[in-house]
Amino acid sequence: MKVSTLLITLLFLSVCVQAQNFEEYFINKSLRMDYVFTGNFNKQQISLKELSQLPSWAGKRHHLSTVPLLGNGEVIMRDVKTQKCIYKMSFSSLFQEWLSTDQAKTISRSFENTYILPYPIAPVEVEISLFYAVNKVAASMKTIINPKDILIKQKGLTHITPHKYLIKNGDEKECIDIAILAEGYTSTEMNLFYQDAEIACESIFSHEPFKSMKKKFNVVAVASPSVDSGVSIPHLKEWKETAFGSHFDTFYSKRYLTSTHLSAIHDALAGIPYEHIIILANTEQYGGGGVYNAFTLTTAHHSKFRPVVVHEFGHSFGGLADEYFYDGDVMDNTYPLNVEPWEPNITTQVDFASKWKDMLEKDTPIPTPIAEKEKYPIGVYEGAGYSAKGIYRGSYDCRMRTNECPAFCPICQRALKRLINFYTQDK
Repeated sequence: MKVSTLLITLLFLSVCVQAQNFEEYFINKSLRMDYVFTGNFNKQQISLKELSQLPSWAGKRHHLSTVPLLGNGEVIMRDVKTQKCIYKMSFSSLFQEWLSTDQAKTISRSFENTYILPYPIAPVEVEISLFYAVNKVAASMKTIINPKDILIKQKGLTHITPHKYLIKNGDEKECIDIAILAEGYTSTEMNLFYQDAEIACESIFSHEPFKSMKKKFNVVAVASPSVDSGVSIPHLKEWKETAFGSHFDTFYSKRYLTSTHLSAIHDALAGIPYEHIIILANTEQYGGGGVYNAFTLTTAHHSKFRPVVVHEFGHSFGGLADEYFYDGDVMDNTYPLNVEPWEPNITTQVDFASKWKDMLEKDTPIPTPIAEKEKYPIGVYEGAGYSAKGIYRGSYDCRMRTNECPAFCPICQRALKRLINFYTQDK
């Protein structure tokens, strides 16, 4: 039986009431929850590691109990007395990406994950779930949290990492807050980091819809120092001591640059309002990585820095899928062809009506022949999500497909605009 993303989303939304008053359930602080995801291809488990309180809340204040995208996992907060859903967020994780690799079939591993929730007034039940690719629950965990628990650590009150704002359009209640962190920059290289952060900021906001919606954002550059200059490149036998222990060769893909030290990343941001994270790596090596509602991590000194940071931010902020494909990629077969992907810019046509079908010109051929790409700037082009067959993208080229394309395609632009409005508008 084929699974409809639209049907699943409606079922999830029916659990939670859409209209919420923030002040009714929350104070202007954040609850940080550190988890460990562990297991292998056959079995996964979630464990709670630590609870912390942060001095302010920079997340959404509207649509508290709904999510704009399904993601590969979710966190639901319920009022203990009424069991009413009062907050919900979705995410993806490196752990779940790793589960699709051959290594996950032979060994078990653990990955850190951290999520920031609004701080509740009364006791709450927090349920975190991981989904299989077919949108079924793979693992879940429930925790009752008393906001007055004396063992909830207070962070971000002292020893705040030095930082400065690159864009400041309002306070955290009004804007989407992006934090740019330094990785592999020593304390004497922070001027270079601030220059690189400016370039990253300029690159993102030169693209639509970020360009025309720039007033909805704050961007802060955070000077997190490393002992060593540069980052680890295992295939060159180069290992560095850096703030977040990032490295290339993630899952044995040379260009895939990530970090599994999520606690350290969030520790560096304690006391600074943030929702979305970009990490700049002080290296000339090509590569990067972006995980939805987790982080973007990208090289800062390769010639492709500008397009790559925008592409990876498309993943981490926008939940956009990769639209490229080629033989031998370690992440192939990520998307079952009998399930509609949750990412807004690719489709298996299981539930194409929930994607960009409404944007097609009348009589657009499906699939759309590459030879007619000039006639149909919006179509259904085969090849996306690491597969040459069975998965489709909406335009011949896009920032989510190649570094050479100068813009996000119309499908990605609409998806990003909807997401920005979801975070900043109450209706």
